[in-house]
Amino acid sequence: MNQPTSLVSKAVWLSRFGPALEVTEVRETLVPELGAHEVAVKLDFAPINPADLNVLEGKYGALPTLPAVPGIEGVAVVMQTGRAVDPSLVGKRVLLPHGFGSWRQTGVLAAQDLIVVPEDVPLEQAAMLRINPATAWCMLNEFKELKAGDWVVQNAANSGVGRAVIQIARACGWRTLNVVRRSGLEVELRSIGADAVVEEGEQLSQRIAAATGGAQIALGLNAVGGESALGMAKALAEGATLVTYGAMSLQPLRIPNGLLIFKDLAFRGFWVSKWFQKATPEIRDALFARLFEWAASGVLHTPIEAVYPLEKIHLALEHASRPMRTGKILLQG
Repeated sequence: MNQPTSLVSKAVWLSRFGPALEVTEVRETLVPELGAHEVAVKLDFAPINPADLNVLEGKYGALPTLPAVPGIEGVAVVMQTGRAVDPSLVGKRVLLPHGFGSWRQTGVLAAQDLIVVPEDVPLEQAAMLRINPATAWCMLNEFKELKAGDWVVQNAANSGVGRAVIQIARACGWRTLNVVRRSGLEVELRSIGADAVVEEGEQLSQRIAAATGGAQIALGLNAVGGESALGMAKALAEGATLVTYGAMSLQPLRIPNGLLIFKDLAFRGFWVSKWFQKATPEIRDALFARLFEWAASGVLHTPIEAVYPLEKIHLALEHASRPMRTGKILLQG
């Protein structure tokens, strides 16, 4: 079981950046021979995230050297181990690391990069833990020390990160004020733990204050920018922090001088890829231990709208690009 291997496998291939359906195709690729400190894996599931679509279009903060296999995260089973790797890993499910390119049937990666998934974690949920729930947990913990009953305000609350923020906050005893861009989401978001939901629009800061009873809000999470971020910033307490991790509106942040001078607000950015680069193995493992526990118990759950085989990548990409979806699109190896 621990002998080197070389085989041909199918993978999604990206040879140039542009419209997703035009720049992707499924090709047969050669899987490298297994090194002493490596493992061969077979894909179980990999999601299509907004960041993946941005990579295909050449609009993400870090782009692969072309040609490349896309895919930021996923879960796979270990098929073989190199001679210097514990053979008991064979059969274990593992999270795929950043930079691996998860939209492939099989591949080879360094054993030191493996995060073993506990057996009680649903594989579909495990495939989606590295990006959105990790982003949510880090933003809730890295910038402010929140106490039980504290409020957090966020926009894009029905996004993958937004839903994870709601679920994690509820588990930790924090309350969430959730800003959305369309009606009809309040019942759904309250069902997963949202304490209050308001729509974007005029007088957003006043409506946030009314919904929270005028609470002193120390942390805001922004994935939209523009007027939405400004409305949240105005609702924050003196000395609070607004963390930006996305820009769905494609509008820049507008920071009035008064929010800096008189309220002493801090404006920070967060990118989970950078966090993983800096985190020690101990900190990384502690993060995933917590996320695995919540995923196994159902505290963290991401709805899935459809699963496509890798060969149907164009159908999957078209589906992932539709507005008003009710869940994630997964690829299956």
